[in-house]
Amino acid sequence: MSTTGQLPTFPAPAAAGLSPHTLTTTVPKEYVHKQALSEVLLTSWHESAPDVHVVTAEWPRTHTFYSSRNRLHDPLLLVETIRQTIPLLSHLAYNVPFGHQLIWDHFTYSLDPDALRTETAPTEIELRIGCSDIKRRKGTLSALTMDVEATRNGARLGTAVARFTSHAPAVYRRLRGEYGDAREAMARAVPLPPPISPQRVARDQFESVMLSPTDTRDRWQLRTDTTHPVIFDHPVDHAPGMLLLEAAHQAVHAALHPIQVIPVGLRTVFARYAELDTPCWITAKVLGQPDSGARTGDSPNGFAAEFPSGTPPRTDASGLVHTRVTAHQNGEELFTATVAARPLSTDSGTAAGADPGAEPRPDTRSDSRTD
Repeated sequence: MSTTGQLPTFPAPAAAGLSPHTLTTTVPKEYVHKQALSEVLLTSWHESAPDVHVVTAEWPRTHTFYSSRNRLHDPLLLVETIRQTIPLLSHLAYNVPFGHQLIWDHFTYSLDPDALRTETAPTEIELRIGCSDIKRRKGTLSALTMDVEATRNGARLGTAVARFTSHAPAVYRRLRGEYGDAREAMARAVPLPPPISPQRVARDQFESVMLSPTDTRDRWQLRTDTTHPVIFDHPVDHAPGMLLLEAAHQAVHAALHPIQVIPVGLRTVFARYAELDTPCWITAKVLGQPDSGARTGDSPNGFAAEFPSGTPPRTDASGLVHTRVTAHQNGEELFTATVAARPLSTDSGTAAGADPGAEPRPDTRSDSRTD
């Protein structure tokens, strides 16, 4: 790691056949805030123009948590890849000292599910990132917006917009108060409730389920497993953003079960921290559905409790199903995510319909963010 202020770059691997410079290495794990080297996805970084950066990544054929399904990579792999660029660019390109806390403000992604197909080799990804709306406090970065274009072998994979804030340790301790000590916060975490069936949330193992059933359909308690080796790779004082986004994806799968879908877009604003010592509740509402009373079965979102086999959920003109997922804690809203998902064809397991990378349609409610 650089200690002189001179920014190191991690060049992209040379073309095949140009040995001995063909070895692919990951960036140092410290730059992406990971303790496990196996969880580092990024392989290179360079600045192509002022505030324009190119980052490469490699996705494994299989991942212990972001596992492939229906011969498609998990969309959260793209989200985690982008998440790792936040500390990478903060430290290398914008001189944020280690120890500063980087907090998501809002996040949006849109992708082409056909570009998620798994192959016999690891998947090579390139991110072109333009940074804007850069704020500094006393000469140190305090906020930044990243516009991301992701490609796979030169073909469009998707786009994303992420804004985050950076807080010096003393500022963060004042902001968090009694919750500022990560190890103490994790020690106070609520007992882990039982999971719902993995099949309902497109998972294979109970350990990967982030939702626990309640007496209300399409409402779950968040399962915050502080021993999870991927989500809690290192101690944190609140529920990580990746846990909340994974819970949002799982809520969409659960609300639409047994129809298989692939999330292709998400838009959310993080309004409050999700604390570890209080239950967090996740609700899902499939948009554009009849109100209760006009439904078939007992589902409050208008679908039957179990879809008849082969019956697709109601989609928009682009073939997408939109679901609003909301998280509440102590009666306060933590975030609301609007997720666009594409039903998978029953015969091939591939995404059906046109315009696969369409953005989730805007939420018509006013922004619920609180500063």
